[in-house]
Amino acid sequence: MAASLTLAVLVSGRGSNLKALLEAIDRGACAATVGCVISDRPGAPALSLASARGIATHVVPAKAYADRAAWDEALASQLAAAAPELIVLAGFMRIVGRAVLAHFAGRIINVHPALLPAFPGMDAPAQAIAARVCLSGCTVHVVDDGVDTGPVLAQAAVPVRRDDDADSLHARIQTAEHALLPAVVHAIATGALVLEREAPRYTGSYPEELPRLVSPPLL
Repeated sequence: MAASLTLAVLVSGRGSNLKALLEAIDRGACAATVGCVISDRPGAPALSLASARGIATHVVPAKAYADRAAWDEALASQLAAAAPELIVLAGFMRIVGRAVLAHFAGRIINVHPALLPAFPGMDAPAQAIAARVCLSGCTVHVVDDGVDTGPVLAQAAVPVRRDDDADSLHARIQTAEHALLPAVVHAIATGALVLEREAPRYTGSYPEELPRLVSPPLL
């Protein structure tokens, strides 16, 4: 499968979702290519994963800038230089700001370990455990200027077991993320999902490779 969508992937940690994307691309299940990987953390293991594959890597550490706005401008400049068609936040632990959104509004997606709008923000699996819900999961959504408030693109459900703690639940949610994120990227790449501002839409029938939505905001 020829690559048809150029990605910039933003990471902060191990890069398990980056690895899942790359593996899906390798096996022809995701019509994309990763043009660059950018981290806010020097030494993030995800950078080594990208470098080992010959993917360009960049670090834009927040501590190197006077304030959040200056950091956001630097991140926007780095992304503009890479000229991606789609930006994927894959375990990126910072909120992108006005400068990034001004350049790439409607072209940034994020994977979040909860069924939004439930449990936005940090420590979503721990929030789910504390709330004693019986069902959690993951969401791929468009990034806007709120905290995990952008339009939902797809969700996958993960049952919460009686013996779960935040770590065990998160591990199973990540397994779902690793299937859902590449499938959504592929849907965007092939035109099955169109990221129109404020109102993303699926074209034709719902892509078979995507898990069914827990609640179908787009269908």
